[in-house]
Amino acid sequence: MVSGRSSTARRRAPLALKILVAGGFGVGKTTLVGAVSEIRPLRTEEDLSEVGRPVDDTGGVEAKTTTTVAMDFGRITLREDLVLYLFGTPGQDRFWFLWDELAQGSLGAVVLADTRRLADSFAAVDYFERRGIPFTVAVNCFEGTERFPATSVRAALDLDAGVPLLLCDARERESVKTVLVTVVEHALDLVDPGHRHATT
Repeated sequence: MVSGRSSTARRRAPLALKILVAGGFGVGKTTLVGAVSEIRPLRTEEDLSEVGRPVDDTGGVEAKTTTTVAMDFGRITLREDLVLYLFGTPGQDRFWFLWDELAQGSLGAVVLADTRRLADSFAAVDYFERRGIPFTVAVNCFEGTERFPATSVRAALDLDAGVPLLLCDARERESVKTVLVTVVEHALDLVDPGHRHATT
């Protein structure tokens, strides 16, 4: 009996990759995940309270009224054979114990940065450097903020030359997709430098 479908015609299950979205409090991680997710994002946000005010630094993001206490979760299909699962990490120090759990099995990460509070990105950069997790820095260009050259931001963050750095708008789907594609390509280049030639 001859099968009506050849092996090449069979659809393979898409490759699913896990990407973390990290950065300081109020930098736009929840917004970024929501901008690209093709499913309704899972969010674990709680209202900021007076009780947390002594430990939560809201300087520069005084209008922010909620905070992620566990994670944000979303999904995006980049190609028919490639799906990304996005896990947004909590930005406040008191929730950092969750990072190790979220980081397990991740291909790479986005460190979302705000030039008004660039120092808030140092901890995330250090975290991924120490654990050898490939990452890309994406500077979220908020309206009304001064734009700095990428070279200046790279120097301020003391990034290795091989770490990609992009300017983005966390509200814009295409802008975020560019960041995610860069993360995947960077991570795969480190794991298998010849992967691009093998797939073209």
